[in-house]
Amino acid sequence: MDDAVTAPAGGGPAADPQRWTRGRRRAGLATGMLVYPSVAAVGVAQYSTGAGAAAGFTIAAVFAAVYVLAGVSVARRNDRVRLWVLHGVMVALFLAELPFARNFAFYLWAVVIAFTALVVRRRILLIVLAGALPPLIVPWTVRPWHAGPDLLTALMIVFTTMTVYAYAEMADTNEALVEARAEVARLASEAERARIARDLHDLLGHSLTVITVKSGLARRLAATGSPRSVVEITEVEELSRQALTDVRAAVSGYREVSLAGELARGREVLRAAGVAADLPASTEMVDPAHQELFGWVVREGLTNVVRHAHAARCTVTLSPSAVEIVDDGAGGAASGGNGLTGLRERVAAAGGRVEAGPARPRGWRLKVTVGTAEGARA
Repeated sequence: MDDAVTAPAGGGPAADPQRWTRGRRRAGLATGMLVYPSVAAVGVAQYSTGAGAAAGFTIAAVFAAVYVLAGVSVARRNDRVRLWVLHGVMVALFLAELPFARNFAFYLWAVVIAFTALVVRRRILLIVLAGALPPLIVPWTVRPWHAGPDLLTALMIVFTTMTVYAYAEMADTNEALVEARAEVARLASEAERARIARDLHDLLGHSLTVITVKSGLARRLAATGSPRSVVEITEVEELSRQALTDVRAAVSGYREVSLAGELARGREVLRAAGVAADLPASTEMVDPAHQELFGWVVREGLTNVVRHAHAARCTVTLSPSAVEIVDDGAGGAASGGNGLTGLRERVAAAGGRVEAGPARPRGWRLKVTVGTAEGARA
């Protein structure tokens, strides 16, 4: 009787944790409550005859029809006024059935109380108490019935109400789970798109910058007839192939960046761009946990030096928890560009801090610090 929610596609219970609360399963559980008006009709057959029996059977049948309408209203989430009108009709039909079915009429009362618990969901203990008291009091006070408190019927009402209430709570929990899983899938998809966009920018920005610089150098060498132009254009071909491999790896998510590799590439691209490179010969002093991140920093920093700085010299300094890139150029690094934005996201994910800005007396400085109190505060 609770609302259905579309769950993620796929097979098996794990793919749809709410599967049993929807469709035929949900309808089957709700339809099972129609057994209770049938039991009330048994009471009519036992205690009434003639016109009284006809009236009792009619009341039980109308009660079942109203219950079905109420269940449809809950499933479709109709307005609460309609729900409470149907609820009031079921209460009236229960009262009307008492003279014909006697204590069997409390099976209709069980449906009323269960429906109340399903719609209200609050004060469940008071609802259960209100449902259990009438079968304990009415048979004892109505002397013509010659019966005392009906404890079994009271227990039946309690367990029926608690079962329906537990089902409704579980259905709500499963609905929330499905919604949470959909939100997690959406966020994961967005994160993956952001990763691919960031990686492609870093890869293509760096690789195309190197290819552009080395192609220009090969052109100038070829104009002078230098045989070294063939070496340079061969390296351009190799860089193009490597860029294609890196792009494919970035899309599939199986790419690694090493600090030593980026320093080696950086030394070559700075040389090709005519920038004096003061780069560390070893990366052993850097914490292994930071090697890949610092590789990204070196790649982005040196790419910006070649692309924007118009520098004569570039220095890279390493420590166990920091990497710093300083050039003596015009200070034209794209501080607000996508590359530095993506780098900030990488560093933030590692709990680090990025400092980027003009260097004194001139140039540009990029520093990334991780694994320290300073980086953690950032």
